[in-house]
Amino acid sequence: MRTVLVTGPGGAGRTTIAAATALAAARPGGRVLLLCADPLGDLLGTPAGSPDDPAPVRDGLWAARVDSGAHFRTETLAFQERAATALELLGARKLAGEELTELPGSEQSALLHALRRAAAGDWDVLVVDLPPLRDALDLLALPEQLRRYLRRLLPQERQAARALRPVMAQLAGIPMPAQWLYETAARWDAELAAVQSLIEDPATTLRLVAEPGPAAAEALRAARAAIALYGLRVDALVPNRILPGDAADPWLATLVAQQRKCLDEWQEEWPPGTPVHAVGHLGRDPRGPDDLALLDSLPPREPAGPVEDPWPVEDRLAEENLLVWCLPLPGAVKSELALVRRDDELLLTVGPFRRIVPLPSALRRCTVTGAALTDGVLRVRFIPDPALWPRAH
Repeated sequence: MRTVLVTGPGGAGRTTIAAATALAAARPGGRVLLLCADPLGDLLGTPAGSPDDPAPVRDGLWAARVDSGAHFRTETLAFQERAATALELLGARKLAGEELTELPGSEQSALLHALRRAAAGDWDVLVVDLPPLRDALDLLALPEQLRRYLRRLLPQERQAARALRPVMAQLAGIPMPAQWLYETAARWDAELAAVQSLIEDPATTLRLVAEPGPAAAEALRAARAAIALYGLRVDALVPNRILPGDAADPWLATLVAQQRKCLDEWQEEWPPGTPVHAVGHLGRDPRGPDDLALLDSLPPREPAGPVEDPWPVEDRLAEENLLVWCLPLPGAVKSELALVRRDDELLLTVGPFRRIVPLPSALRRCTVTGAALTDGVLRVRFIPDPALWPRAH
């Protein structure tokens, strides 16, 4: 399955481009699902279905809308049933579905759940309309982060001792975690693992939609480093709502010149393998598949083959007694970078974004001696720790 995750700065028309991309993908045949959190009725000309029951739009194309409120109520009531015994011991009163109001963060949970369901479906192409750029990057990093928390707080190996918990609780006088808690954590981990696998799949790409201008240029600069930090792949940059170049009105001519300047800069900044596919302004809000077809959207691109290691380790042991970990972070600024070695992990911060990554096995037996950001690549230097490094015989 090809998966295209569509996002961009707020107000850039990402939902429209996501719908146009899905429509373009459905033309050659096959089964295409468009997944969105916003209403799609006006844009597609027909209401969207649910992630469990997508609605057909036209031949080869189905659409589903994520209802975060309904998902929150369903999940909360299910969790309440699984934890019924513990809640009864605490004297808690059960909550009814009609009194539940979704909490902040439920949108992310609902979208991740919908992604997992879509990944298990029989689709040739999945097009996902993500939230605005900053929120989308946080969302795509969430499965890996949450799985790390689960492994630390509820280690799987502790479940092996579940038969001894009643005895240990009696001897130590300490309440032991109930089995339902471990089972719930295992279920969450399995769901998060499925979504993480989808995000990391070589056939999954990010499509960035932006209306050319100074604000969008700055948002994309900051996002490029975060995209590399999280190991995401961009298949296209889509400058949207491009004005015609023959505007006679001086006010419009100024906007056209600003857009052209920004487009020229993006053509130079983005790698040659990343198409910058401009989409013209229709002069109105698109309504229905016929308008979407006029947008000349770029169909999903085929995967480029096996993905090389994006963070290689350079072996300079013979010359300098060094191993250098190379982390490409295009657009990163030195003043916004921070990194900390913690045991066998590297805590890497790039502006508002953060990722905790395990060190390659060879680097775990080394000591960090410094780091430098040059030409968009962060190079972290390591020297072998004599106490841990294998000795030559």
